[in-house]
Amino acid sequence: MIKPKTEEEIALLRENALIVSKTLGEVGKAVEPGVTTAALCKIADTCIRDHGAIPSFLGFEGFPAAICASVNDVVVHGFPSDYVLREGDIFTADIGTLYKGYNGDSAYTFPVGEVDAKTQKLLEVTKASLYKGIAAAVAGARVGDIGHAVQSYVESFGFSVVRELEGHGIGTKMHENPGIPNYGRQGHGPRLSEGMVICIEPMINAGGRGVYLAKNGWAVHTADKSNSAHFELTVVVRKGHAEQLSTFDWIEKDGKFKF
Repeated sequence: MIKPKTEEEIALLRENALIVSKTLGEVGKAVEPGVTTAALCKIADTCIRDHGAIPSFLGFEGFPAAICASVNDVVVHGFPSDYVLREGDIFTADIGTLYKGYNGDSAYTFPVGEVDAKTQKLLEVTKASLYKGIAAAVAGARVGDIGHAVQSYVESFGFSVVRELEGHGIGTKMHENPGIPNYGRQGHGPRLSEGMVICIEPMINAGGRGVYLAKNGWAVHTADKSNSAHFELTVVVRKGHAEQLSTFDWIEKDGKFKF
């Protein structure tokens, strides 16, 4: 049985979600051609700590950095490095926090300068699919309803859902049950109950759905080298709707990345 969170626990998760959301906003301000992913990681690390939290990814199962920094064909779990972002790249920041014993987790794929039309469409569709999944995350529904909502939407545009990675529950642990795949059948999977807190995170490829694991044991790449986008928000399952705990408002409020 998957235990729903109390309102007191949800309040603590909301605090974490707010820190993650603000941190993504600070990272977004610095995303531009010529900046390194290591510099963006440093911005995130500083912002997280300035809010009294710690970056939960750092040291998690040996992960060496404060954020996951994934560029172009890297789906998830890229290492920040001296790589200099170039015009037309896409950059995903996946950020986690630990604050007052609870976790936060959210991700956003940023276009670097001007991107081509297909890449722009990939970003638009992937983000929209996240909100399709959120709309399906209501009490009484099934996990498969979320996956179906994401999958049916992105595949209608010719894009592919990564099957090897999924969203998850969140609480005192970064990854809790249930797993939230981005594909599925309506009416199948664990039932969603009010108070469950989950991270929905479509990971969508411009090309085929195949992926492979890099030699470093962390970075997941698309098999065909196509671009991959990743958007993630934390939500509470409620009756008739899902309540967002994290938000992209700090990223998009100045219009730089609104799409």
